[in-house]
Amino acid sequence: MGKRRKPRRDEAISALSKKQKKHLKEFGEQHPFYDAVSKKQEVTQVIQLPESSEDESRSESEAESEPEQVNMYHQLLATLKSVSEEEEEESDDDDDVEEETVEDEGDDAEEVDEESEAENEDVEDESEGEVSGEDYGATDGITGEEQKEADDEEEVVVGDPAAEEVGEFTDAKHESKFSLETNFLDADNEDSKIEQVSSSTVATEDPFVQHVSRELEEQDISKIGSNPKKASLKWPALGQIVISSSLPEVQPLKSEKESDLHKLYLHKPLFSTWPKVNSSFLSAPNEQKFTPLQRELFSIMNSYRDLFYPARSPTVQGEEIRHVYCLHALNHALKANSHVLNNNSRKREQKPGMDEEDLRDQGLTRPKVLIVVPFRQSALRVVQILISLMEVGDRKVDVSNKKRFKEEFGSEPEDRPPNLKRPEDYEAVFAGNIDDHFRIGVAILQKSMRLYSPFYSSDIIIASPLGLRTIIGSDGEKKRDFDFLSSIEVLILDQTDLYLMQNWEHVLHLMAHLNLQPTESHGVDFSRVRMWNLSNWAKYYRQTLLFSSLQEPQINSIFNKHCFNYCGQVAVRNMPITGSISHVVVQLPHVFQRLEADGLLSVIDARFEFFTSKILPQYRDAIMSHTLIYIPSYFDYVRLRNYFKKEELNFTHVCEYTNKPGISRARQFFLKGERQFLLVTERFHFYKRYTLKGIRNLIFYELPTYPHFYSDVCNMMKAWHRGEEATWTCTVLYSKYDAQRLAAVVGAERAAQMLQSKKNVHLFVTGENG
Repeated sequence: MGKRRKPRRDEAISALSKKQKKHLKEFGEQHPFYDAVSKKQEVTQVIQLPESSEDESRSESEAESEPEQVNMYHQLLATLKSVSEEEEEESDDDDDVEEETVEDEGDDAEEVDEESEAENEDVEDESEGEVSGEDYGATDGITGEEQKEADDEEEVVVGDPAAEEVGEFTDAKHESKFSLETNFLDADNEDSKIEQVSSSTVATEDPFVQHVSRELEEQDISKIGSNPKKASLKWPALGQIVISSSLPEVQPLKSEKESDLHKLYLHKPLFSTWPKVNSSFLSAPNEQKFTPLQRELFSIMNSYRDLFYPARSPTVQGEEIRHVYCLHALNHALKANSHVLNNNSRKREQKPGMDEEDLRDQGLTRPKVLIVVPFRQSALRVVQILISLMEVGDRKVDVSNKKRFKEEFGSEPEDRPPNLKRPEDYEAVFAGNIDDHFRIGVAILQKSMRLYSPFYSSDIIIASPLGLRTIIGSDGEKKRDFDFLSSIEVLILDQTDLYLMQNWEHVLHLMAHLNLQPTESHGVDFSRVRMWNLSNWAKYYRQTLLFSSLQEPQINSIFNKHCFNYCGQVAVRNMPITGSISHVVVQLPHVFQRLEADGLLSVIDARFEFFTSKILPQYRDAIMSHTLIYIPSYFDYVRLRNYFKKEELNFTHVCEYTNKPGISRARQFFLKGERQFLLVTERFHFYKRYTLKGIRNLIFYELPTYPHFYSDVCNMMKAWHRGEEATWTCTVLYSKYDAQRLAAVVGAERAAQMLQSKKNVHLFVTGENG
């Protein structure tokens, strides 16, 4: 948002002190003490009065007919109408201030004005980041013509006490245009009206209307989540899927094979724009509308069931999946808004016999879709897809604040270091702008889109976990807001596995604040709010779409413990057959040692005790030098680092927080053998992907989160090939609670045998003779 500019009429006041302003307001003129006195001596002028009374009366009448010269003080007095209440309060507090010289007061006035202006800018920036989804420092680098465009796009309502008190980002130019309360359905959109469901009409086949129009009973709520019925199916593209539902009335799930997009109940204009937008993934765009994977995913999405898809590859399927969930999100938002606009028209017409209950068509707050992505680059792609889905033919969709969005979410080619060679998955994940602190509101109304809309005027919110955490806040904080999450109907968590590498606590914090009753009304018309929103049952209607590249207990817990959709859930459960150990190319014996633990909480201490008492003594000998210890958890890393220091072992360590000089020293010490042990965190490998040379012995303190990291680290041994392959070793610690990670490394069948076996040690050999 551009910097607020003072009107020209206020420039004269800005040079006055507070006492001068007060005197000017009370008496209509400046105190004579401050009059500018010229040092030039004035010449006395002698005027001869006329002797005739007629001449005197004539001169008086001429004087009355001349226009009155407006006093400068009166001009200043007129400008006082724009003085804010805050300045008036400040001026009242300055009654006891001693008089100073004109020069001193002028300087003080300038300093106060500059400080207050800076404070206003700080408050404005902070409020924009909290309410509208901006990040901090969002306006840096906007000058010249760009500033003019920003001024044209973003008109700020000055003097509105409500806006100033809340500190909302107010797009005055577009607020009424995108308001659902004051708009009606366009004449050319009459064919897209949503059918109304009432006692006198037949329920439509549209899955959106079926989903939001069903009224649950208390007995239905008590059944949700308790003893769900499960069924297992195998689909061609998704593979093995598990369908669970607690309510028997829910329709069975079928894979859509419909090629007519009208029969898939896509809202206008999506049935005409989707084939063009999705054409890059299709082998025969004229015949197909979806890829096989997209068709099956959209069948589940369009049934409004929860979905967990743990096979989202960042290199192959990432964009393909992103396109289909953007289609579903936009389809939902357009239908919901069209429903409201249609009812606005019905309410305006006030036909006899109209039931007011049929007009309940919205939630307690406007945001209905929340898309959570890890980086700004991901948000950029989502918005680009949404815009392209709105563009019909050659007609460009009207997008407000588009230039500003590109500047803040885009990236420059020079931002990427040259000649940087990294794996393919790394290139896909860390492409573009990888800032992870952002949030932005998107308002969509018929043929227009508004970026940076206030959250309570937005239909779709796109944000990162960190961006949401900073606005949700924590208990005890004064400035926190999560009411905008109260009526979320579609939640999309994309690239969920990356949040494990950021801060998983932010995701849990978000899930705990979804679909809660708002603390304020936020101007909602309660006569239009659905009854299940008023009953605080929104979480039973929310659809959650979860996309990840791996199955992890923490991600599974989100799907199992925070998703209560009455329509049921669909989870893709494909077990790995071979595992990532098959991609290890070096000749290496892999010793898997199982540790016993009584419970999930005790496994952390059990692993530390097992490592320090059974594994580490074998490597204390100087012969076992060049030992790398791979540690997935940062807390385990800190614990081991402190233990090594206490035992005065010859070691070095690197983590995601180590600076470049520290990393270079540690790698050099380890390569030359000056340090026997090297402790490495998983996040360090995730964010850096350095090839660590000099590894002879490898210890996995815990199985890696990403299965391909196992083969990546093992294959680092070939980077230091000196004919010592016969002495290389690899030791892996695991427990029965690591079943999913173990299956991803060695395969599902072998993992089952290892967990059920009475033996605690298992040996695998890879390489030429393996």
